[in-house]
Amino acid sequence: MHSLAFLGEGLLLGLAAGIAPGPLLTLVISESLTHGRREGIKTALSPLFTDAPIIVLCLFLLQQLKHYGGIIGILSFAGAAYLVFLGIENIGFRQIPPTDDPAPPHALRKGIITNLLNPHPYLFWVTVGTPLLVNAAAVHWLGVVLFLAGFYSCIVGTKVTVALLAAGARSFLAGKVYIYIIRVLGLVLLVFALLLLWEGLERMEIV
Repeated sequence: MHSLAFLGEGLLLGLAAGIAPGPLLTLVISESLTHGRREGIKTALSPLFTDAPIIVLCLFLLQQLKHYGGIIGILSFAGAAYLVFLGIENIGFRQIPPTDDPAPPHALRKGIITNLLNPHPYLFWVTVGTPLLVNAAAVHWLGVVLFLAGFYSCIVGTKVTVALLAAGARSFLAGKVYIYIIRVLGLVLLVFALLLLWEGLERMEIV
């Protein structure tokens, strides 16, 4: 696989993760509506502070297991199941739940705590993100850089965009366009689930 393909994977997965409903996105919207776009943007930046230790730990563990195709295959199956769960959740999405937080803004701290306590980043990097990084590293180190650049530019960029929209156009978040975008991204996640499932079958030498 060419290194640029990993950039495409990072962009799509980052876009899907960035716009998908969840605790962090809800907090981004809450901070934007309650305290303004600046606090919403601070919250959107929190993955840049929380994900590095998770990625390093997962990479270390998978590097120790890289010669055990069966174990990596099982992780691929787990990643596929997780993406199916997220995809179905997105396809059934209806609206962002209303939030109201009158407390003083500590947006970045709230975002970091929320992301650290959120199981989704851990599940994603253990079952999906890190195996893709291992594959990218096997091709060329540039693939790792491009995947991470694509992923974080989209996951943070989409959340920043949502913060700006929430602060300036609240009706958009309740509108059909946003709902349809999330549902389409749910279908994208299902496609990635199929790809991971196939990779798991290959690693276990079933196909």
